[in-house]
Amino acid sequence: METQTTAAVEAPRKDSFDFPARLLRGAGQVMFQNNAWTGFFFLIGIFWGGYQEGFGLVAWGALLGLVVSTVTGYLLGLPSDDGAHGLWGFNGVLVGCAFPTFLGNTVWMWLALVLCAALTTWVRTGFNRIMAPWKVNSFTFPFVFCTWIFLLAARAMHGLPPVHMSDPTLPAAFTAAGHFGFVDWLVWWLKGIAQVFLINSWVTGIFFLVGLAVSNLWAALWAAIGSAAALCIALILGASGAEVSGGLYGFSAVLTAIALATVFYKPNLRSAVWALLGICVTVFIQAGMNMLLAPVGLATLTAPFCIATWLFLLPLIRFDDVEQVDHSEWHHKR
Repeated sequence: METQTTAAVEAPRKDSFDFPARLLRGAGQVMFQNNAWTGFFFLIGIFWGGYQEGFGLVAWGALLGLVVSTVTGYLLGLPSDDGAHGLWGFNGVLVGCAFPTFLGNTVWMWLALVLCAALTTWVRTGFNRIMAPWKVNSFTFPFVFCTWIFLLAARAMHGLPPVHMSDPTLPAAFTAAGHFGFVDWLVWWLKGIAQVFLINSWVTGIFFLVGLAVSNLWAALWAAIGSAAALCIALILGASGAEVSGGLYGFSAVLTAIALATVFYKPNLRSAVWALLGICVTVFIQAGMNMLLAPVGLATLTAPFCIATWLFLLPLIRFDDVEQVDHSEWHHKR
């Protein structure tokens, strides 16, 4: 396998206005891939899974959020280097997936989506400034933070009907996964990868793995490992069968695995052990946040990934031959 990082895979052309490529890179950057082809496969997977599951609006929401957040970066005159690498768009595309997933199809929902997607662009800049002294990045937390605010507001606004959100409830008894075969395990594993974009489709998981492999084989391998390991831990510990079968224990672990094993550290034995520990911790954070947010009926989104990855990056432990550890960005890494 090649060990080249995503930044070296596809260097953006700074002397041309390659807006479509920047959009595609924005989709790819959700999983740290600075590659337009990766973003292309991600969008194909989103459209396939969205229409397959009867939620085609999620796909169009993803595209709208991606465009709005990227254009916002241009309008605000934010650093062009970030825009060239797709870093304006990756939070916006997740907002676009989330709003049609949780809210009813109204004009006000779409207007709120536009506002929230744009908001993530400058919120990301602000969060990164706040976190710069600790030498870590905000990752997808601008998406999480802004989407939580709008979803909570939907409880008080009839124009944003929370028809697909969970009812606020205290944690109660649940049923763990019962008998299942290899095919079930395979489907749940692929769904864990697809759920990074809130898509409940195993076919989408295949598209995402192909997109990752186009950019970085290590990223594809660790996405697969992250989802598989999280699934096994959730099954062994008797987590909710409905959440396990829907891939809801896998998606944050996928992002943690890619971040720790392939992005902020070079793939080697030490980073592999570190990533496996990160995956385990992510599963526990996922379960804990599921219980924490149940009384308000909120989904965790990618918050478990953000928290787990911060916990493993903030100590600034050195696994590579570098003079100074800095995790505040990733597109420049070699």
